[in-house]
Amino acid sequence: MRVIIAAAGTAGHINPGIAIANKIKEEEPDSKIIFIGTGKGLEKDLTSRAGYELKTIDAYGFSKKISIDNLKKMIKTLKGFKQAKKIIKEFKPDIVIGTGGYICGAVISSAHSLKIPTMLHESNAYPGLAVKMLAKKTDTILLGIEDAKNNIKKANKVVYTGNPTKVKKLNLSSSDIKRIKNELKVDEKLPLILVFGGSQGAKVINDAVKEIVKKKLNANYQIVWAAGKEQYDLVKQDLEKSGIDINNIKNATILPYIYNMDEVMSVSDLVVARSGAMTLTELAIIGKPAIFIPLPSSSANRQEDNARVFEKNGAAKVILNNELNENNLNKEINNIISNKEIVNNMGKAASKMAVFDAENRIYQEIKNLL
Repeated sequence: MRVIIAAAGTAGHINPGIAIANKIKEEEPDSKIIFIGTGKGLEKDLTSRAGYELKTIDAYGFSKKISIDNLKKMIKTLKGFKQAKKIIKEFKPDIVIGTGGYICGAVISSAHSLKIPTMLHESNAYPGLAVKMLAKKTDTILLGIEDAKNNIKKANKVVYTGNPTKVKKLNLSSSDIKRIKNELKVDEKLPLILVFGGSQGAKVINDAVKEIVKKKLNANYQIVWAAGKEQYDLVKQDLEKSGIDINNIKNATILPYIYNMDEVMSVSDLVVARSGAMTLTELAIIGKPAIFIPLPSSSANRQEDNARVFEKNGAAKVILNNELNENNLNKEINNIISNKEIVNNMGKAASKMAVFDAENRIYQEIKNLL
């Protein structure tokens, strides 16, 4: 099978594309797969690490304001359509798949014009502009969250498959749990709260948790907190001003980044995080309750839409970005962890939303289309 995957920008767009590519290679090892991206986002790093070739074209998102800069971006993006068509003609794919980012417009449209089968994967509860605009040109649209069906009109075929991810549910032994908690330097007896805001961190979450630590509000629980590679030093400096050593805080372990996220998530009792589609997918697979602080957006509140789906199903609580502070976050954490039945029920609700075979479903849809 010869496949082109269009993905650009964030890990939430690129990693699903890599997961799909890996599944195809697993089933059909002789397959030839390339990625098309812009080269401006994480795609160059992530695709090369995964062992895939990346071709780049010009593609930009536009603001609603009329400006010279916007006009330049439009001209470059039109150029990107020609670049995409050239790559497609040279590679001669059997199918072209888009998993997110502005790149999909040029690549899927070009493939459609060349009568090549096309597929889009939408990971969020509220579909992006690319999916809405390309619905009629795409043969099959795959959904990571079932609620997204309500917001796609006039599509040829829509299938709920779940989001592909490398995170799997772990069957940890008691010795595994003890080892992980020892590595994190946390007390096994207290409820464990995992806090993160993505690879770069989230300042508003960091600020709230920082105040919880300063005021010692977390007497009833302990925190493992990934502050983000870029923000860790800022958090460290701020705590030092209050006479707090970041490496020696009662009931708190603060890290720049967590590499074994599936293990740490598995031994945690509650997660505090943004509500990107892949975070939701991982929490559902592992079966953990959450407090979501959705990343706000001026154009479309996709993260809030994602979070509300989990809240509606009893798997999470939501605190909006502009309402977050140390007091209401601490109160919500205590409300949940003070009752083991609440923790267990929320975790079970999350598990009910999990799709454990998303890659298999997506591969089957690819075969159906071809």
